[in-house]
Amino acid sequence: MQQFMSQLQNLFATSGSGPVNWDLARQVAASQLAAAGDPAVSPYERNAVEEALRLADLWLEPASALPSGIQTSVAWNRNEWIYKTLDVWRKLCDPVASRMVGAMGDLVPPEARAQLGPMQSMVATLGGALFGGQLGQALGSLAAEVLSAGDIGLPLGPAGTAALIPANIKAYGEGLELPEDEVRLYVALREAAHQRLFQHVPWLRGHVLSAVEMYASGIRVNREAIEEAMGRVDPTDPESMQAIALEGIFTPEDSPAQKASLARLETALALVEGWVCHVVDSAATGRLPNVVRLAEAFRRRRAAGGPAEQTFAALVGLELRPRRLREAAALWAALTEHRGISGRDALWGHPDLLPSEDDFADPVAFAMSEFDLSELEGFDFSAPGGPEEQVPGESERRPDDDTDDDKRP
Repeated sequence: MQQFMSQLQNLFATSGSGPVNWDLARQVAASQLAAAGDPAVSPYERNAVEEALRLADLWLEPASALPSGIQTSVAWNRNEWIYKTLDVWRKLCDPVASRMVGAMGDLVPPEARAQLGPMQSMVATLGGALFGGQLGQALGSLAAEVLSAGDIGLPLGPAGTAALIPANIKAYGEGLELPEDEVRLYVALREAAHQRLFQHVPWLRGHVLSAVEMYASGIRVNREAIEEAMGRVDPTDPESMQAIALEGIFTPEDSPAQKASLARLETALALVEGWVCHVVDSAATGRLPNVVRLAEAFRRRRAAGGPAEQTFAALVGLELRPRRLREAAALWAALTEHRGISGRDALWGHPDLLPSEDDFADPVAFAMSEFDLSELEGFDFSAPGGPEEQVPGESERRPDDDTDDDKRP
């Protein structure tokens, strides 16, 4: 008992508010990037990114009924990507981490809790540090791979800010053996398409993030794995926290509700990514010499996920991959053919209009369905057009934020 209390007392001087020690997460990620290298963005790269995003927006005009969503065009280094996206990661990861911290508290023997008294907060410190260190490593790895703010399909960056990471685009282009400027422009098209979608479909941001949160709420904690991880902590060596692998602590609960949450999340990610792929390829065809190679490379990349995405999935139990990407892209293509660009994009006017998972099986049948979208074909995407779903972690909407579900110009 004395040894246990001594370990808690000496564990960590750095504490953070909430279930995750985000200060530690930032430190670990920054340290990892410093070791691997984080090239500064040169003036040439900054100008090249701004020009690529400007041109991408022009190319997307005839391919989408949604107007430009870009308010600011920026080039980030890897550390900036972490700093600018941390608020969303906090909303996504805190609910999962809080259950781990609670499970760690349950591991403390009942007789020990009475003796610990106020020192029980040290258990939360341990949990927050464990998760913060591991999350920092995962984010540091992701930062070395992502190509833009919207690269993994979630609205991670500030609203209206289109951002590319030149160092990662250069490395990715070298791997494909394609010209850097062509790869940069293709990434810019994808980023600009994401911005159009999330800026002009008011309910979409909350819809996607709440789908992630709902799925995360059904992830259960493996208490034996936590106990094993705690047993490997050396209280005299804070760096030992970073060496502990938390993979396996979080596992999806095999229940009907959790399977439904997973289906909702996968459908949301696939619809977003499928629309982006279809619109980008439509805009780039005939303009980029290697558009076919680029399109296939990006589909495989998003469908399989990189090493960093796999690490993140193992850590928090969330796979941010659109498993049905090809089916979703085929569905949007069928809608374009049978209903036109305006009719296709009018489906974003309300979540109830979007295809369901079952519709992926026969995209042509869905595109030719008798449901009349004629009233929505002239939908003004520059104005609020649907119910805004509350983003996880945000306060309740103000009354004056309410929008009419059926608002039309």
